[in-house]
Amino acid sequence: MKTDRRAVANSSFFILHSSFKIMANYYSDHPEIGFYLNHPLMARIVELKEKGFDVAANIIEPNSEAVDLEGPHLENGRMIYASKTYENLEATRKAGLWGVSMPRRYGGLNLPNTVFSMLSEMISAADAGFQNIWSLQSCIDTLYEFGSEEQRQKYIPRVCAGEGMSMDLTEPDAGSDLQRVMLKATFDEKENCWRLNGVKRFITNGDSDIHLVLARSEEGTKDGRGLSMFIYDKRQGGVDVRHIEHKLGIHGSPTCELTYKNAKAELCGSTRLGLIKYVMALMNGARLGIAAQSVGVEQEAYNEGLAYAKERQQFGDKIINFPAVYDMLSRMKAKLDAGRSLLYETAAYVDIYKCLEDIERDRKLTPEEKQELKKYQRLADAFTPLAKGMNSEYANQNAYDAISIHGGSGFIMEYKSQRLFRDARIFSIYEGTTQLQVVAAIRYITNGTMLNNIKEMAANIECCDCVAGLKARVEKLIPVYEDALNYVKALDNQDAHDFLARRLYDMTAELVMSLLIIRDASKAPELFKKSANVYVRMTEEDVCGKAAYIKNFQVADLENFKAADAVEA
Repeated sequence: MKTDRRAVANSSFFILHSSFKIMANYYSDHPEIGFYLNHPLMARIVELKEKGFDVAANIIEPNSEAVDLEGPHLENGRMIYASKTYENLEATRKAGLWGVSMPRRYGGLNLPNTVFSMLSEMISAADAGFQNIWSLQSCIDTLYEFGSEEQRQKYIPRVCAGEGMSMDLTEPDAGSDLQRVMLKATFDEKENCWRLNGVKRFITNGDSDIHLVLARSEEGTKDGRGLSMFIYDKRQGGVDVRHIEHKLGIHGSPTCELTYKNAKAELCGSTRLGLIKYVMALMNGARLGIAAQSVGVEQEAYNEGLAYAKERQQFGDKIINFPAVYDMLSRMKAKLDAGRSLLYETAAYVDIYKCLEDIERDRKLTPEEKQELKKYQRLADAFTPLAKGMNSEYANQNAYDAISIHGGSGFIMEYKSQRLFRDARIFSIYEGTTQLQVVAAIRYITNGTMLNNIKEMAANIECCDCVAGLKARVEKLIPVYEDALNYVKALDNQDAHDFLARRLYDMTAELVMSLLIIRDASKAPELFKKSANVYVRMTEEDVCGKAAYIKNFQVADLENFKAADAVEA
């Protein structure tokens, strides 16, 4: 891909010097070198070097409609991808787009998660269903972090070479409530291995080469403390695909029901930590992946809506000149730019603490480094549910608006906007619904962590004159937000807290994204100034409205929101 290759090139220079940050640095100490990466002829050089080829635009996107129509199918207990999916897999392997985050000693590219998110966004814009298959390579991060060195050497090079992965977590009776997982793991003394028996359901890319499996290893337990993480290698056999789900969207991404029959597996890490430690790490990575997937669809939905509005003529004028239409497009673009900024801010936090954790495997961290690790791990934990939840909602909204701009044509299957709409709907559901993202984020909101972050961001942003007024308007909203937050806490009622949590979550995220887009507009007003203006207006509208709702709320009001049937039950 043209664009991602330049990102990779810049990232490679960054990585070259980042390992030696205390020493002199031949790249960062000489910004003149970086200047020439932006030489006017560089884009042409990259184009010629890559022979004008873009994997996402030249292969994945043209294949997307055929993949959507064909989808995967089942043959003799095995999942068979749509035929064009195999072309996508081969193209990404030849382009070296596997093992993106893994160290070079295992055959990986050793690139930051931020770059992986960029690649993920672009592939999602081409085909969100294929992005699911490709991005699951990130499961290897959990094996790298918690597996043994023998397991790393055994499995990581295979993923770097292009073998697929899956995370087998959910079951027919254990969806969001993973503590109820009952797939059984027993130790085989004779073979010196673990055996897995049971059923997994809704497993994305479920017939993959390497599986990370959550299973109950402690007999007699019924909660999360009895669950462990296992590695299943498809080469060992023992797992069949019983059913492939017929879904509303992301048709190219197979969602499987699996039967484990005495399947041989390896323990990853320690027993009893499967859910409380390893799945949490796995899910945080997956949620950031969905945020990137969402941004890709946000972008493509905006592209489709904009292109149609420029061409479609009604009442003697192009519809892009109608206020109702350009209002819709401006909001789509503002959500896209603000959501993308939140995605990459979060990815940067993850990169810093993950890099420090990796360094800690080789040497003790200094006290300053330990503090830095804690700081950015806390920020990553707080921001990840915001990035996933808000971007998944924005993807749905942008896809919906793209259809609206198309009018009746948007409802016709020949237009791409209908597929984007179908694909986007799952983003706010899988890897934790938006409601669960609120649950994950709310403790950082109610304990004041996010309020302090917002105040710190506002104090530290150096903005140019062109957006200084926008920053001042956001700063006026912070006391409004703080007042609403204190009001909810003073209610001292858990049901009321849970009921109002989504409103606090939205207000928090919108203030954060407003400040981020103002920061970006200060650095590149030609790219982001318009979006900053629109997004700040949206935030004012939403924060003030939600604050008014909260301040007029009483605990007794909860009864008004319960359905009659629920009250009777």
